[in-house]
Amino acid sequence: MQVTRELFNDVMVPNYNPSEVIPVRGEGSRVWDQNGKEFIDFAGGIAVNCLGHCHPALVNALKEQGEKIWHLSNVMTNEPALRLAKKLTDATFADKVYFANSGAEANEAALKLARRWALDVHGEQKNQIIAFNKGFHGRTFFTVTVGGQAAYSDGFGPKPAAVDHCDYNDLAAFEALISDNTCAVMMEPLQGEGGIISPTNEFVKGVRALCDKHNALLIFDEVQTGVGRTGDLYAYQGLDVTPDILTTAKALGGGFPIGAMITTASIAEHLKVGTHGSTYGGNPLACAVAEAAFDTVNTAEVLAGVKEREQLLRDGFAAINDKYDVFSEVRGKGLLLGGVLNSKFEGRARDFLVASTKHGLMSLVAGTNVVRFTPSLVIPLEDIKEGLARFEKAVADVVNG
Repeated sequence: MQVTRELFNDVMVPNYNPSEVIPVRGEGSRVWDQNGKEFIDFAGGIAVNCLGHCHPALVNALKEQGEKIWHLSNVMTNEPALRLAKKLTDATFADKVYFANSGAEANEAALKLARRWALDVHGEQKNQIIAFNKGFHGRTFFTVTVGGQAAYSDGFGPKPAAVDHCDYNDLAAFEALISDNTCAVMMEPLQGEGGIISPTNEFVKGVRALCDKHNALLIFDEVQTGVGRTGDLYAYQGLDVTPDILTTAKALGGGFPIGAMITTASIAEHLKVGTHGSTYGGNPLACAVAEAAFDTVNTAEVLAGVKEREQLLRDGFAAINDKYDVFSEVRGKGLLLGGVLNSKFEGRARDFLVASTKHGLMSLVAGTNVVRFTPSLVIPLEDIKEGLARFEKAVADVVNG
């Protein structure tokens, strides 16, 4: 069978509009399409491929586990899941782990746990969930409602109730919204889809303090920021604020689908037997690959390397901007960076993405006004330099029309 972009239109539901490029092979931070064209990957599957493509540690883990056992229902546990859970709890604030298949599923579990905890401990009146405008927490109906982007949640009928939003980094608005009836606050410790927006120190510490005051759980959605993306293993560790529940996915499996919710023992006990579950959650294949990814990333060398690579990308953004004057600022942390387009190019982020693809660079956008880079955490420095050279050609194309 000949596989073409046109086949997508014939057989796939039209909720995506993919590029004409169909990648078929990857190695490290380089990818090749059906025609043999090479790309440098600054997208990383939207912050998923934390070790690039076909990293030997992940390939070996998949091969080894693939010859042992693939799947068990949760009627039985398995060794890779328990090893990974122990490593997650050893490296974080958490005591307990729940495995899922994606960030949305991990967030769904976190929200259900928070509601169940509040009902058990405080009563049914304590059910309000607060989240933030421009936030993104997944595409299940519960998580998309909690996410602060109506464009994603409107048009599907009545939404889950008792979910309210305010602006990120607006502590006064948040304080006016929270009360003793708030059961949980869900936030990204750095907003990704919403435009690569970092929290101020005052805001993130103020949210933690107000959650404590009103006996509300603080849920950190670290689906995009987790597993080394910001230069810390988890972003909360660089903010000096500890959540009650944390969700992780994307980079956790290095490209193999897996998600996890982690929390304290006292909160976890409210998900009693039968209250929640997932057929594939804790799958041995996924957990074996994730364990290899986690072990590889969770080293001083890799985490320090993230910060070195961040500076190289920031310097590249600055040099390009000095020549072409397209960005008003560069936002983000570690290898989750966004170039914010200035007023002359406002709303044209996709134009830069399309031009980058033409010049052999895979990139991303975050909304209509931010060009986003989320490359491998171990991308070779020479690949960053070459990727920036290709990006400069793309910028020149857009600027020169």
